[in-house]
Amino acid sequence: MTTRTLILLRHSKAETPGDFDDYDRALAPRGVADAEAAGVWLADERLHPDLVICSPAKRTRQTWQNAAIALSSGPEPRPAPEVHYEESLYLGRGGEVFELLRAVSDTIRTILVVGHNPTMSEVSALLVPDEQYTGTVVEMRTSGLAVHSGDQPWSQAEPGAMRLTRSHTARG
Repeated sequence: MTTRTLILLRHSKAETPGDFDDYDRALAPRGVADAEAAGVWLADERLHPDLVICSPAKRTRQTWQNAAIALSSGPEPRPAPEVHYEESLYLGRGGEVFELLRAVSDTIRTILVVGHNPTMSEVSALLVPDEQYTGTVVEMRTSGLAVHSGDQPWSQAEPGAMRLTRSHTARG
């Protein structure tokens, strides 16, 4: 049986909304440092995604780009993963994330999803099996990571199917 790993990453701290469109908000300087710290943590934990599914909003793209640079300079550098930018991650909810996961080839072992709240927190909570659920709702903070694992193929991704194995909030 193949263990599959899903890493959820909430984007890092973004600029304060101003006169520009929310979609185009860039990372704040702290967000850049935190995204790099997320990449360092992934490298230290030896969590190398085979596939990245990322919201195309500027702050999520920048979060992944900064995390990827740090991840690639870790103790076990690997080739850069394939990255898919999915519009449904920008305003979508948990259902859209599960649809994206179900479409992934079962040859992929580790997926990293870079998105927004409340969706990232919602998906993490939904994935937890009943026997692991304690009734506590965990709100992922900016640069928050939640690592889930399970044995089912991606085509069977559904609520309750993946245990929460680790969580971390990266701070640079």
